[in-house]
Amino acid sequence: MKEHKAGFVNIIGNPNVGKSTLMNALVGERLSIITSKAQTTRHRILGIVNGDDFQIVFSDTPGIIKPAYGLQESMMDFVRLALVDADVLLYMVEVGEKGLKDEAFAEKIRSSQIPVLLLINKIDTSDQGQLEEQVAFWTEQFPNAEIIPISALERFGVPEVLDRILALLPEAPPYFPKDQLTDRPERFFVNEIIREKILLHYKKEIPYAVEIETERFEETDEIIRIGAVIMVERATQKGILIGHKGSALKRVGTEARKDLETFFDKKVFLELFVKVNKNWRNDARQLRRFGYDSK
Repeated sequence: MKEHKAGFVNIIGNPNVGKSTLMNALVGERLSIITSKAQTTRHRILGIVNGDDFQIVFSDTPGIIKPAYGLQESMMDFVRLALVDADVLLYMVEVGEKGLKDEAFAEKIRSSQIPVLLLINKIDTSDQGQLEEQVAFWTEQFPNAEIIPISALERFGVPEVLDRILALLPEAPPYFPKDQLTDRPERFFVNEIIREKILLHYKKEIPYAVEIETERFEETDEIIRIGAVIMVERATQKGILIGHKGSALKRVGTEARKDLETFFDKKVFLELFVKVNKNWRNDARQLRRFGYDSK
């Protein structure tokens, strides 16, 4: 009987290095939202890749930052957890980067007993000389890591990463049913797709002061009816979010609905509401309610 391998492969790194792009490339599905703004990923999102004789449970995590408020503290808890429960750690950097924003995390990676694959991403933006310098630099910084240059966006090097992960995975039975793609419920992806549109279309503080809660999700054979609330911290943010005669909110709703129809492969009716929820980013009870408690 052929042996079965299974394990948790956790992706960590600074904000905007391409962790979510890599996760989606490895899983073959768009599970993590992607924008050019830092802190796009707030949760730890699992994506499951199954084969006849293996199961890889990938975990996309928030970019490593120095926390400034309660929400960011919770985001970093997800990353700390990812350092502890991995069977293989993917530490992702981009060309030209000089190290993690938190040296304590870097030290934990150096002293880790877990196999570490250090992925130098965005090599499509560099030349051969620069790449050789980068490989030498990171080899010196993390002598315990295996260095693999990749371009997650162009899918260059991604099959090689998958091969190395499969070689490093321990023998184990599957952790999840073989037809399962993620640990997250449908409402989570509704929230994330709406939040992605807000990240794309609003500037400054608005995207970071926003949380989405799907209050209604009713599915029939023909259509999914969704009612979601966009929460902001101040009345002024609510006004900006809605826009003149509701035009800004309408744009978010239209774009989110199109993506949701692609995601669920079904017609979607989406209703959006905006509410003020003061100081939710520093409220422990609210953070737990929105799923930011990693403990």
